[in-house]
Amino acid sequence: MSGFDLSLLEKGGPIMWILLGMSLIGFLVFIERVLFLHRGQIRSSEFVTGIKNIVRKQRLVEALTLCEETPGPVPAVVKASLLHFGEPEEKIRFEIQEAAMVEIPVLEKRLATLAALAKSAPLVGLLGTVLGLAQTFYNMEQAGNYSDATLLANGMWESLITTACGLAVAVLSYLGFHFLHGRVRALVRDMEWTSNEMLKFIARDVRDEATPMVLEEESV
Repeated sequence: MSGFDLSLLEKGGPIMWILLGMSLIGFLVFIERVLFLHRGQIRSSEFVTGIKNIVRKQRLVEALTLCEETPGPVPAVVKASLLHFGEPEEKIRFEIQEAAMVEIPVLEKRLATLAALAKSAPLVGLLGTVLGLAQTFYNMEQAGNYSDATLLANGMWESLITTACGLAVAVLSYLGFHFLHGRVRALVRDMEWTSNEMLKFIARDVRDEATPMVLEEESV
């Protein structure tokens, strides 16, 4: 297997090293984003229900602590709503939107890198194709009457391998981008649902229940 890989790099020419670097960057970005998004994926409905139960028991500080200890964008949105508990509904809505605007760029971080790789890899492969053909015709011209099929075969190898590898990097990068984009959209939907639930709970349900809310005093 290692011999096959080395032969590809050798026959593909210098452009293969660029494609290899692009594939490595895409792989590292994909793995990092998968782990990051997986860490922030929680069961939103269960988390929000737990927060509501804690708040109803007049333990707001405990609810805030739980939000700080739980990773992900959903707890950040919940925390923003709890920090402004008791304030007007429009104020709470504004703070929730501000928290969401901070979290979304974090979720989308580095996705543009995969999109750029998907678009540029075929062009790099095409560049390798053109350079391979140009080198082939140059070698055949230099050889003159002594040129043979070997010179043509070497050039065609370089052209075809760089094209194939460029397309392969592009396809994998696009699939990775599409997968991660779907995960981000799922988290954004969770944030939107959580925002509506917390706004309804704090600005309406709690007030309708007329439950007195008292902040816990931190023990010295």
